[in-house]
Amino acid sequence: MSQNTSIIKEKKQGISSLELGLYILEIISEYGKPITLTALSELAEITPSRLHKYLVSLVKLGYISQEIDSKYTLSSSSLKIGIAALRLIDPLQVAFSYAEKLHREYDRTITISIWNGNCPLVIKWLDSSKSLAVNIRLGSQLSPFSSASGRLFLAFLPEERRNNIIDTFFNEPPALPRHMGKPMEKQEFIDLLCVIKEEKICRFQQDYLPDINVISAPVFDADNNISSIINLLGQSSDTAVDKGSVFEQAVLSAGREATMKLRGYI
Repeated sequence: MSQNTSIIKEKKQGISSLELGLYILEIISEYGKPITLTALSELAEITPSRLHKYLVSLVKLGYISQEIDSKYTLSSSSLKIGIAALRLIDPLQVAFSYAEKLHREYDRTITISIWNGNCPLVIKWLDSSKSLAVNIRLGSQLSPFSSASGRLFLAFLPEERRNNIIDTFFNEPPALPRHMGKPMEKQEFIDLLCVIKEEKICRFQQDYLPDINVISAPVFDADNNISSIINLLGQSSDTAVDKGSVFEQAVLSAGREATMKLRGYI
């Protein structure tokens, strides 16, 4: 018998059979694909005959179903509970909590931005102990072309919408967007967006303001759309945002964990 099963049996309060049934359901949900009775029995360390009784009840209540090949998988009742739980999660509060954690751990300026339909909007601003000479604050609207969060949003927009925005801008650009200090023509900018989308991160190394580096990562919702973007800003002298840097890994991790939270995995 597994340690988890033993713990359930030793509890004096609660309904042990219910707890064991939920434990079985959790194993099925985490398996990632339909599972056989034999495999489930091994993972739960419960005899097949005993396990089968729980599976019958879970099937009867619609939490799991048995497929033609006799494998078990989640069913409608489990889906309803999952959807209801996801609806209770506030995506912005999740992003705010990870932004605050980054702020505490790294003492850098941290912001959260959302897409307002045309450009990024800064909805949270946490100052570091070292003030930054930037003309961006809470409520600022950012350029989709000359901001790290703007480029991330553009990279993940539907292709037709993205192309319309890019075409309109480059027909009469007020100034060419820059990357690594160099101005970019239209195709170069499109190529950069492809890299940003693949890496799921955007780096600014003194491209927008002198002596300021920025690293940004997206938070995705359950439908794989960007819910918000977490941005870290710091002096170029002490905030390296190169690939593999501490700050890049920290922001990437925050974005990934916030995404997992929104999708109900943590």
